[in-house]
Amino acid sequence: QVHVVESGGGLVQPGGSLRLSCQASGGSLNYYTFGWFRQVAGKEREGVASIGNDRHTYYAESVEGRFTISRDNAKNTVYLQMNSLKPEDTAVYYCAAKSDSRSLAYDYWGQGTQVTVSS
Repeated sequence: QVHVVESGGGLVQPGGSLRLSCQASGGSLNYYTFGWFRQVAGKEREGVASIGNDRHTYYAESVEGRFTISRDNAKNTVYLQMNSLKPEDTAVYYCAAKSDSRSLAYDYWGQGTQVTVSS
């Protein structure tokens, strides 16, 4: 059983930066694909970024050029560096993991961390 725990959320002013961390445990995590998602109350969850075991990355158009996803396999940790934050980035951010990179579905989810962008 894989467990993922997010941290690093908080309140930041527009234009500011935050780095989210996703600490994973259980399994051979080097082979997993990790993704970051976000959700605003009353809206559907959206994919933000993902990183495969080959370190291939994907970004949603809304965050391209501002967010960077990375992974440190030695620490079983995935990061989401968020720069030039906007109020519309406010959401609960979730980390997720899957063992089959070809699958659309993620198997393991964290509890989420709140990011609020406001002056």
